[in-house]
Amino acid sequence: MWVPKYERDEKKGVDSPVPTQVVSNEELLPRPQHELQKQVEALTMAMGGENAKRIGMDRRKFMRSAMGMATAWLAANRIYGNHWNVNEAEAAEQAAVDENVGNHDYFIMDVQAHFTNGYAIGFRDSEFVQNMGFDLDNTAEGYSLRTFVKEFFFDSETDAVVLSGVPDREQNTDADGTVLEGINRSRGAMPSWLMCTARNQINEMAGGTIRAVNQGNCAPNHYWDKAKNQPDYPALYEQMDREVNTYGITSWKWYCHTDPGRSGGGFQLDDEMSATFYEKSRELGIKTFSVHKGYSAQSRTLGHLANPADVEKAALENPDLTFIIYHSALKMSPYTPDFENIIEWDATTGDFIWHNILMDIKARNPQLDNVYVEIGSAFGTLALEHPVMAQHLMGKNIKLYGADHVIWGTDCLWWGSPQWVIDALKRFQISDELCDKHGYAKITREDKAKIFGLNAAKIYGVDVDQKREEIKKDNLNDFKLRYQALGGERTNRVPGWVRDDTRSARA
Repeated sequence: MWVPKYERDEKKGVDSPVPTQVVSNEELLPRPQHELQKQVEALTMAMGGENAKRIGMDRRKFMRSAMGMATAWLAANRIYGNHWNVNEAEAAEQAAVDENVGNHDYFIMDVQAHFTNGYAIGFRDSEFVQNMGFDLDNTAEGYSLRTFVKEFFFDSETDAVVLSGVPDREQNTDADGTVLEGINRSRGAMPSWLMCTARNQINEMAGGTIRAVNQGNCAPNHYWDKAKNQPDYPALYEQMDREVNTYGITSWKWYCHTDPGRSGGGFQLDDEMSATFYEKSRELGIKTFSVHKGYSAQSRTLGHLANPADVEKAALENPDLTFIIYHSALKMSPYTPDFENIIEWDATTGDFIWHNILMDIKARNPQLDNVYVEIGSAFGTLALEHPVMAQHLMGKNIKLYGADHVIWGTDCLWWGSPQWVIDALKRFQISDELCDKHGYAKITREDKAKIFGLNAAKIYGVDVDQKREEIKKDNLNDFKLRYQALGGERTNRVPGWVRDDTRSARA
C-alpha cells in the first residue's frame, strides 16, 4: 500500500526537515527505505531531540528551524561520510547557520514546480497511474495552490517559479460545439488552463510582480486523426494558439512517452510530427521546449521513448530552439534489488543509465549550445540515496554541459517545501577524490548562482537585478516577512508517495 510520506512519518514519529527516503512523484514506483536511510532517520530524530533539549527548545519547533535542517545534514554525514558542508555549531546556533550558508544571496528560479489544486481526481484514477500499481486516495490538500504558495514563497528561498504540467489534453468544445472554459476543458492534474489561472493568482498576490510563468502541455500527438493516422493538425494548431495567446505560456512541456490523443504511440523530438510542431511554434513565438526524459517506469509500452537519444538530432537541426532536459534524463529503476544498484549506475565510472546517453551527446558535439540539463528530483533523489551518486551526477552535468547549462528544478510539491533541496545544493561539493579521478571541477559560488537561477532567468528573459528590486517591494515578500514575524514555520510534510512500512508494526 502506498501512502503520502508525511502520513507514514506521523505514524512513526518522524519529523525530519530533510526527507529520509526517496518518494514517488507518480512517475516511478517508490522504493523501500534502505538500511543507511533508516540509520540517518533514527540519528536525525535522536540528535534533534538532544539538541532541542540542550538549548531549551520544543523539538517540533527545533526540527522546523535552520538548526534542525543542519542537524539532519550532520546525521547524514555521520552515516555516509563527511559530504555536506555543515558544522556542529549550526545545530545549536542560528548565527552559525547564517555564517556558513545563510549569507549566500542567490536568485532562485525553479523551473519544475508542481501542484494539482484538487484536480488530481481524474488523473490518479487514469490508466497512466494505474499501470504503476498504485492505489492512491485523491486527497488534494497537500497539492493545493494555498499550500504551494506557502511552501514555495514563505517556507523557502525560491524567488520565481515555472509552473510545470503533466501530459494532458484539453477538449475545446462540447457535443453542441460550445467552446469550453476552465475545468470543463480538462480535469487533469495540471492542465494548461489551470497553470494559467494559478500564474495569474500568484502574480496578483504579489501585487503585479511576475513571480510565476507557466508552461503549455500541448504536444504533437495530443490531437489525432485516426482516419489519416496523423496528428489532427487543425485541432492541434487551435490548441497551440490558445495556449500561447490565451494562456500566455512561455514554453512547452513535453512527454514523448505518453499518448493523450490515443494515437497508439508516442513521439520523438526528431520525428516529422515534432518538426511540424516546431515550425508552428516558431510562428507563435515560443522557442523553449522542456522535455521529460528518464523516469519512465509508469509507461509499460512507451517508456523507451523517454530515452534522450533523440535530443541530438533535434538540437542540431533546430539551433534556434532551446531544449531543457528534465530530470537529467536519469532512467531510475522502479525497484530496489539492493542499495548500490538502486539507480542502475556504474560505481567505477559514475555513469547512470540514460543520463550517460545525454552526456555522450555533448561529448560528440561540443559546439551544441541549445541543450540544458535540469536536475529536478534527480539531484534530490541521489542526495538521499547516497551523496557520492549526487556528486557524479552534478560533476558530469557541469563537466560536459558547463555550469551555465545546468538548470534548477525541484519537482516540488512532491517533495514538500523545496527548502531542503536548496539547502542541499548550498552545502554540496564534489570531493577531491572524484575531481582527481574523473576530471570534475569544484563547484564555485558563481556556478551555484548560475544553476540556482541565472541560467533559467536568461532562458525566460528575466532581468535578475530588476526582479530582485521588484521582489523586495512586492506583496508576497511583505506577507513572508509578516508570516515569519508571527512564528510561521515549515511543516516538514512530504506529500510524495512511499510504501507504508508501518502496517506490519501495527498488525
